[in-house]
Formats: sequence, structure tokens, C-alpha cells
Amino acid sequence: MRSEKRSKKIDFVVRSRQHSLHVVLENIHDPHNVSAIFRTCDAVGIPAVSLIYNYEKFPRIGKKSSASAYKWVEKHKHKTVDECYVNLRKHGFQIIASSISSDSKELYELDFTKKTAIVLGNEHRGVSVEAANLADHKFQIPMYGMVQSLNVSVAAAITVYEALRQRKKSGMYPAKDLSEKELQKIIDDWLKK
Repeated sequence: MRSEKRSKKIDFVVRSRQHSLHVVLENIHDPHNVSAIFRTCDAVGIPAVSLIYNYEKFPRIGKKSSASAYKWVEKHKHKTVDECYVNLRKHGFQIIASSISSDSKELYELDFTKKTAIVLGNEHRGVSVEAANLADHKFQIPMYGMVQSLNVSVAAAITVYEALRQRKKSGMYPAKDLSEKELQKIIDDWLKK
């Protein structure tokens, strides 16, 4: 059903989508974490998430918990890290992987105004060695407590909101990466959902 309020909301959201910002989830097994990350991606305006499941099975996502965001964020499934990264690089993305290692940069040292794909890994193992080593940069969120890491959905939220902060400061909202014709096509498609 098309109401003026819904049409205006869709127009605003589509025009805010950051097609030059992407998230990659590698073998995240908890469906609540996956749903929470999709909600955060939608909130920031990330239009698509790549999913690499070559170790874990893709979690069963409950319709209630994810319905609000899951239908508004595209899903790109990949069988291997290499397949995913080749596709991202073909589209001009720099790839940054979350990794607790001595050669990781601090999150706040990264430039998220560039075309960027953020890779987040499994709740227990983190990103795979392959995903970390093939990335352009490794990063970690600074921490000053006794625990070594954050829940992956929390880490995702902190990271993508740092991207939002940098992009908003640089005038990247509303987005300027698509033509008016491309935006109108997405708006028309969304009005049918």
C-alpha cells in the first residue's frame, strides 16, 4: 500500500544509501548476531552485505527478529574468501578486516570516506587467516579492559557508525554515488515491497 508518508520515507532512505560502503560476514553462526548486524547496516545506510559461509552453516534467521531490516539489505553469498574479495576489488572496494594482531591499525586511523568493505568474522575464531591476510588493512577497536574482544554485532555497530561519522562530516549523506535514474529505479522497486 502506497501512502505519502511511506513514499517520503523510502525516498529519503534510498537517497541516503551508501553504495560505496559494504559489510562482509565470515562464518558468523549466531542468528541473533546476524540479525543485529543487518539492522545496524540498514540504520547506517549500507545497502548490501556479503556472506561467506565455508566453515559454518548459514544460521536460520527468524522472520520476526530480522524482517524489518533483512528485506531492505541485499545479501550476496560467496563460497570462498577469494571469490568475495575478487568481486569487491572488481568494484573498487578497499577491504579492511577486523583482526586482533600486532599489525592491525586502530579503527580511528582508517579512512571510511573511501569505497570500503568491512570484514567481520566468527564469534569465537574471528576472521580467518586467509580473510585477514588478503585484506588491504587489518583493524581493531581500541580496548582498555580485561576482555580481549567485543560481541561481533557490537563491533560491527561501532565500526559502521565510525564510517557514518566520517562520511557525514565529509558531506556524503545524502549519497551521491548513483545517478537519479538509478535511484528512481530502486525507489520504484522498494515501493512494491
